[in-house]
Amino acid sequence: MPVNYRFIMEYSYLKLYYLHMLAKKIIFYNQKGGVGKTTATLNLGSALAELGYKVLIIDFDAQRNLTAAISGNTNLPNIYEALIGKVDIKNTIQPTLIRQLYLIPGSIDLAGLSMELVDENKREFFLKKALEQVEGEFEYILVDCPPSLGLETMNALVWCEYVIVPLQCEYLAMEGLNLIMRTISNVKKKLNKEIKVLGILFTMYSKRAKLNQEVVEDISEFFPDLVFKTIIPRSIRLAEAPSHGLPINYYDKSNKGTRAFDELAKEVVNRV
Repeated sequence: MPVNYRFIMEYSYLKLYYLHMLAKKIIFYNQKGGVGKTTATLNLGSALAELGYKVLIIDFDAQRNLTAAISGNTNLPNIYEALIGKVDIKNTIQPTLIRQLYLIPGSIDLAGLSMELVDENKREFFLKKALEQVEGEFEYILVDCPPSLGLETMNALVWCEYVIVPLQCEYLAMEGLNLIMRTISNVKKKLNKEIKVLGILFTMYSKRAKLNQEVVEDISEFFPDLVFKTIIPRSIRLAEAPSHGLPINYYDKSNKGTRAFDELAKEVVNRV
């Protein structure tokens, strides 16, 4: 029986096209709070959307800061309801004011998720199973994780391909970074062999603070291949933008934060 090379080529092309269309799955993870995870999720998502990519951002934190920052409406169908089977995941996806940027809102009920799923088999895989339905509809999916290693974060670690670690420029950051790396290594060995650190992202950086400069130099020397070249500066306008329901590139186009996230978006595209 002759080999049908045309069929093989068409099949291979379709397979590659399908794999290309699957979203790049990125989470923002740090067990310390106040390091800029939500700010990075929102503004990187918006910068990627401005580059022409279709982006979904997911608020996976019970505090719902990401939802408040871009939507303001906390009564929409949300990720918690999708995980417990109350609503279909596709019905939780909300358009935002930003073209090409979509949101799955968070819920305060995420705080009790670990108790609700305590007796469930493979409870670390609930997010992975839910998002499989929509991964082909987006080019990037970004998840804002809570500042803890609870069930929500573990679900995100099991689901993702890439981890971005936002890091405030302070000395205690190094100790926390070692813990993060150990956690990711353990997840890779036992639950998700695809996971990798996409990069360490310095946030809230001030050129005037010698401590900030020293921390960046020390960590860059220790993890030379992981540190993003882009550093997110400390900026009042960047902090103000969420209160207006806008990412920085729509709130203040000329702000240094806008330029930083534009550069970060290009770095991310080149790394994945």
